[in-house]
Amino acid sequence: MKKYLNIALIYAVAAMVGGVFYREFTKFAGYTGVTALGKVHTHLFLLGMLMFLVIACFAMHRDLGKSKTFRAFLWTYNIGVPLTAIMLAVRGIPQVLGTTPSKALNASISGVAGIGHILIGVGIVLLILSLKKLAKTEE
Repeated sequence: MKKYLNIALIYAVAAMVGGVFYREFTKFAGYTGVTALGKVHTHLFLLGMLMFLVIACFAMHRDLGKSKTFRAFLWTYNIGVPLTAIMLAVRGIPQVLGTTPSKALNASISGVAGIGHILIGVGIVLLILSLKKLAKTEE
C-alpha cells in the first residue's frame, strides 16, 4: 500500500508543479486563452494521484503486486500518464507563445500523445482485469 501512496504523492507533486508552471508561464506571456498546457495539472491529479489513492484502498485488503496483470498495469499506466502530460506541455507551450509548429512536428506531437492515451487505456483495462481476478478468488 505504501508504494501506491508514494506513487500518488509523486503524481500530486507533479500536478502541482504543472499547475504553477501553467499559471506563471501564461501570466508571464500575457496569455488568456485556452491551451493544452492547462490540462497537464488535471491529467496528473486525476489520472495519476486519484487513481493511485483508489488503488491504495484496494491494496489495504489484498496484495495486488502478486498479480502479473497488475504489474503489467503499473508499467503501462505509469508510462502512459507521464507521456501524455509531457505531450500536453509540448503542445501547450507553443500555443502560449503564439508559435505554430511545422506540420511534421504537429503530427509527431499528436502521434506521441495518442500513444500515451492508448497506454493509459490499456493500463485501465489491465487494472480492471486484475481486480476481476482478485474478486474471483474471493468468491
